[in-house]
Amino acid sequence: MIARYSRPEMAALWTSEARYERWMQVELFACEAMALRGEVPMEDYEAVKARAPRSFTAEDAARIEEIEKTVKHDVIAFLTFVEEKVGPPARWLHLGLTSSDVLDTSFALLLKQAGEMILEKLDEALAVIRDRAFEHKYTPMIGRSHGIHAEPITFGLKMASWYAELSRARERLARAVENVAYGKISGAVGTFANVAPDVEAHVCRALGLKPDPCSTQVVSRDRHAEFFNALAMLGASIERFAVEVRHLQRTEVREAEEPFTPGQKGSSAMPHKRNPILSENMTGLARLLRGYASAAMENVALWHERDISHSSVERVIGPDATILAHFMLHRFANMVREMRVYPERMKENLELTGGLVYSQRLLLELARRGIARQTAYVIVQRNAMRFYEEGVNFLDALLADDELRQHLSEDEIRSVFDLGYHTKHVDTIFRRVFGEA
Repeated sequence: MIARYSRPEMAALWTSEARYERWMQVELFACEAMALRGEVPMEDYEAVKARAPRSFTAEDAARIEEIEKTVKHDVIAFLTFVEEKVGPPARWLHLGLTSSDVLDTSFALLLKQAGEMILEKLDEALAVIRDRAFEHKYTPMIGRSHGIHAEPITFGLKMASWYAELSRARERLARAVENVAYGKISGAVGTFANVAPDVEAHVCRALGLKPDPCSTQVVSRDRHAEFFNALAMLGASIERFAVEVRHLQRTEVREAEEPFTPGQKGSSAMPHKRNPILSENMTGLARLLRGYASAAMENVALWHERDISHSSVERVIGPDATILAHFMLHRFANMVREMRVYPERMKENLELTGGLVYSQRLLLELARRGIARQTAYVIVQRNAMRFYEEGVNFLDALLADDELRQHLSEDEIRSVFDLGYHTKHVDTIFRRVFGEA
């Protein structure tokens, strides 16, 4: 599925070639900073800059991996390859650095770039939801609690709640992207013993990152845990919306459904099926994102100034989580854009229980007339139960209730069955969610 994803720019971030390009950027900016400080001969830096590869091919990546089979160290293999290209001036590369200076700074750059792509896709999803919310701002439907009919809402309000939640997800992710975009060029245990803080500042500034104020051999992994948890929470929200679509698409409900395109087949056995496969897929992907967030949390507690237990985890969750989150948003936005909505079916379901959904308003009206709440509750409930047990229309049952008629006239009882009573604050809610515009 992901391999067929039509937007490959996110996946391209995580290729070996892209990773080596960012490693090269870190090394060159560090060498440049040292040359400006007079610690590296400027002519040697210029030679390194001229000869070092700026982009890497599949053949370059294969050569680095060939070297790694012998040295058993990815950064040393990379530096060996660069030395083959640059010659003697390459001795000034990696001066005073440790591998994590390169790995963590480039990883921060990758996560920042991936996060920005996800934020762009998130903005697209928000715009789609906003359009559908206003389209159905006043489309009445039944609200449900415990899966049971509760009181009337509008489909636009349901979509507005999606927009508000996804807006919070955006805020969280933007904050997480900012907090993960920290590099470090501070040496073997973060003391700057062999590399000056000015070098770190130069590298981070050139890459659009900030220097970690107190790194060890690594950038502390709470930053990364926040990032992957933000993705997991984004996935959880998308899953909530997807589960809603799955419920609305059930045959017994059928108030909305995923797009079903010409030629699409729902079942190999049953030609009539139109299954909610897109939203079910999103539920599965959300589970993966939560798993990646859990793994990122486990990475926080490293031994002393660093161990390597986080490395293998991040090689998997970095590309997988960001690609999945980007893909989920792509699929979700398209699903919402093309989602079929059935207002007439919503109206049918709203009226399915013969007016039971107006029971609370009747209860409150009796309380306002001076009837004890529990007494009023008994009156309303016994008439409501007649619908379930005898099939008697709620309004008919109420009009035939002598005790109730002592307190309310027929016109007063009928006035309770007013849909507009439940939708009178839709505009207010929309202004709170979407602003005055």
